[in-house]
Amino acid sequence: MGHEIVFAAYRPRSGREEDLADLVRRHHPTLLRLGLATTRAPVVCRAADGTVIEVFEWVSAEAAQRAHDVPEVRAIWGPMEECAEFASLSSLSEVKHPFPHFTPVA
Repeated sequence: MGHEIVFAAYRPRSGREEDLADLVRRHHPTLLRLGLATTRAPVVCRAADGTVIEVFEWVSAEAAQRAHDVPEVRAIWGPMEECAEFASLSSLSEVKHPFPHFTPVA
């Protein structure tokens, strides 16, 4: 199977925005180092409600599944679940319009 693009949406819990930002900064480099994500630079942006959207590329569907069993990845995903709700894109008001706009995150 080929590469796959994922749009991940993380809605931070109150007061946990900085914790989430730190985890998102570490996320792609960890996946890349483990051979699970491609070298394509991720795009990270924010919706009006504060939800952080991370767009990155898995090397394959199998890599995405394999990531669930990798301790280094779970060490990021576990804390992510503590500081953010995993949201769907459909829950964002921006996606109800053609060409949704989001604020870039550095």
